[in-house]
Amino acid sequence: MKMVKSLILGSAAGLVAMSGAQAADLPVKAKAVEYVRICSLYGAGFFYIPGTDTCIKLGGYVRIDTTFNGGTYGGPAYNGDLGQQNRYRDYFSSRSRMALTIDTRTATEYGVVRTFGQGDFQFNNFGNSNPTNAFAFPGGASNALNNPGGGYVAVEMVFIQFAGFTFGKSASAYATPWHGYPGNNNSFLMGGHDTVTGVNNIQYTAQFGNGVSATIGLDDPTVFNRTSVLNLGVAATPAAPVFNAAGIQATAAGANSYGGTHAPDIVGNIRVDQAWGLFQISGAAHLVNASYNVVGTGGVPNGLSEVSGHPDDKWGGSVMAALQIKNLPTGAGDDLKIDVSYAKGDTKNVISTSGASPSFAMFGGTNRPGAYQSIGFGQTSDAVFLPGFLTGGATGDIKLTEAWGVRGAFNHNWDPFWSTSLWGSYAAVRYNGSATDILTAKGQFCASFNFGKAVSADYSCNPDFNIAQVGLTTRWTPVKNLTFSGEVGAFFLDQKFTGAAALTPAAPKPTAVYQFKDQSTVFLNVRVQRNF
Repeated sequence: MKMVKSLILGSAAGLVAMSGAQAADLPVKAKAVEYVRICSLYGAGFFYIPGTDTCIKLGGYVRIDTTFNGGTYGGPAYNGDLGQQNRYRDYFSSRSRMALTIDTRTATEYGVVRTFGQGDFQFNNFGNSNPTNAFAFPGGASNALNNPGGGYVAVEMVFIQFAGFTFGKSASAYATPWHGYPGNNNSFLMGGHDTVTGVNNIQYTAQFGNGVSATIGLDDPTVFNRTSVLNLGVAATPAAPVFNAAGIQATAAGANSYGGTHAPDIVGNIRVDQAWGLFQISGAAHLVNASYNVVGTGGVPNGLSEVSGHPDDKWGGSVMAALQIKNLPTGAGDDLKIDVSYAKGDTKNVISTSGASPSFAMFGGTNRPGAYQSIGFGQTSDAVFLPGFLTGGATGDIKLTEAWGVRGAFNHNWDPFWSTSLWGSYAAVRYNGSATDILTAKGQFCASFNFGKAVSADYSCNPDFNIAQVGLTTRWTPVKNLTFSGEVGAFFLDQKFTGAAALTPAAPKPTAVYQFKDQSTVFLNVRVQRNF
């Protein structure tokens, strides 16, 4: 028995000694793993960045859509190859996009510090079959942006918010929450402002309580908020070197002669946002400034530009009123959105898409004897001017273009899975004065447009035009955050020229007699989108 005890005690002592020796070789105890913590301060989806007090949310969507008889995202066939309906046009246009968003927020003694950014990774068949446009963005051999395996990244919002201020690329203080999307899928519902993809700005928002707020800001107009300042002395005067004259296109007058950006747009809004809906009044001041009296075709400067002088800058602007009514008796979640706009010298705030402001050149059939086809024409501009030396010393000042528009949508939920939106808009562009008065905007435009053209006896020049849009969108959401939708829309151009004229449109259209006539087009867009 004593021998057994001795063996047991000896073994135990040996194990203790071995354990002590091994313990000396063990590493220092690792820190506990810091697991991701949910951040409930700013809504669903936020979590703390490990080791910080900053909350972050990652999100975005994948969207696939195709438009028939139109451009990407439901662009109507109102200019270019689509407007001509020629053999280079694409019968359909598709885009695949993945949008990624990063939203961070940190609580401080001055309030929440927020950063936000969105990048869109996309590939599409923008249409570059026409060799004239083969190297235009986003095509071109050097960029390979829509070649197999290609694509490109577009930057939407990138901004910082702190103590009521916003710095960076964000929605303008002039904008409504729905921008150009009161109920539509397409990015081309005109009649009001649209900065859904953001504009560089600085702005400040004051909250007064009970849903009442006011925002004032400075927007950079360079990329977003300028259409054209038309120098009507270009390509429309007798052939003389000092005037740098050349033939003009059938569907344009003058050349865009905007100067550099001299001042930011001054913008702001007063908003009431409550359970019943929203009401907002917005205003903007926009400086219109030309480059030179003498420029070449396309507005390109030459050796005579600087010595030729320029018209004085002129301030324009716009106003907008917007209304949203929620909780309609037609169904849960139904609402009505509408906005009304007026602009003078700030046409982009009426003829606006999520990108550029279009001009319109649409061709169609005709029953007029001797005419090849018909054409509808509408040129978008902020202002026009005809240099004074071309009018015997008369006024050569900038004359601001006027525009107004209204748009809206009724949105109805049939059940938790199906919804429909009925949307529409109407807008007008006006060049003031008389076609026979060379001292007015309309008279100067027509003098430029008419020069050298053979016209019919019943021809009359009037650059004013109206546009109208109407459409229906139906959506099916079989599971949360996955939506299939179809949208059909129509676009109408009400142009004011009459009679016919011998014109030379862009090729492949021939030089021929064209009847001036109102035009229209329809499109169909189908889309599937998964939000995450």
